[in-house]
Amino acid sequence: MRKWGFLLFSLTILFILSACGTENENNNGTDEGSNTEEAFSIGVIPAQTEGAMDGAMDKLQAILTEDLGREVTIDVYPDYNGVVEALNYDKIDMAFLGPLTYVIAHQNSGAKAIVTQLVDGEPFYHSYIITHVDNPWESIEDLLENPGEVDFAFGDPNSTSGSLIPSIELQDRGVYESEDEYEFNSVRYTGSHDATALSVQNKQVDAGAIDSAIYNQLVESGKIDGEQLKIIWQSEKLFQYPWTVHGDTDEKTIETLRQAFLAIEDEEILDAFGASGFTEATDEDYESIKQAAIKQGIIKE
Repeated sequence: MRKWGFLLFSLTILFILSACGTENENNNGTDEGSNTEEAFSIGVIPAQTEGAMDGAMDKLQAILTEDLGREVTIDVYPDYNGVVEALNYDKIDMAFLGPLTYVIAHQNSGAKAIVTQLVDGEPFYHSYIITHVDNPWESIEDLLENPGEVDFAFGDPNSTSGSLIPSIELQDRGVYESEDEYEFNSVRYTGSHDATALSVQNKQVDAGAIDSAIYNQLVESGKIDGEQLKIIWQSEKLFQYPWTVHGDTDEKTIETLRQAFLAIEDEEILDAFGASGFTEATDEDYESIKQAAIKQGIIKE
């Protein structure tokens, strides 16, 4: 009887130890899990053709990963609209957007502009219309004397400087209403600023709309030959492209991101955005673009 009692006691102790071990394993698993954060994801519009920005994005990703203290992923999207949709549907935490795509995202999901790039020390750029030097036109008035002989190129349909602003200018001059209604011989969308520049340089089109900062960067880097191109129209000042966070991003994360961008001096990163540095941005900086988007029926007032 004493033997059976001892056996029962031993089995009870083993059961208790086994249960404690299992609990400790579960607690350890829980603790490890609680210290694991999902990656902070960033989407970038294709300011240049996909693949041209990879090296700069790798460097930016490393900087932000260190400063945020968590993994950061950066993906260059194939088109502007894809980035806006990803931000609106919580697929990404932050986005580099054109001014037009920003005002759309701000209206649809409350996205917040927090920083933008400086170009030659200023947070502004222009929309250019460019043509080949072999063409006789020296101004937009010259270009539009016989629009039926002109093949014209916009960039991405959601680009501010590559589509929105020049399309308003051309509408005001009575030669363009929409992708399907215009006075030109033809209208096409190239999808990116560098593709527009190359289309003009290679005489695939007669003229095209492009971001001034990206145009200058493409010339300086030798990706296009500035001696083969000329600028025949320039818009008013436009506030630069914003880096934008999701509407519910906490202030600590926003401030960390701001300080990280303001400290960037790496030339490869800056060159990818045609920038000389970064500065703060707010929603109020994009009011003129908002009004242009309302005028075109892209967003509602």
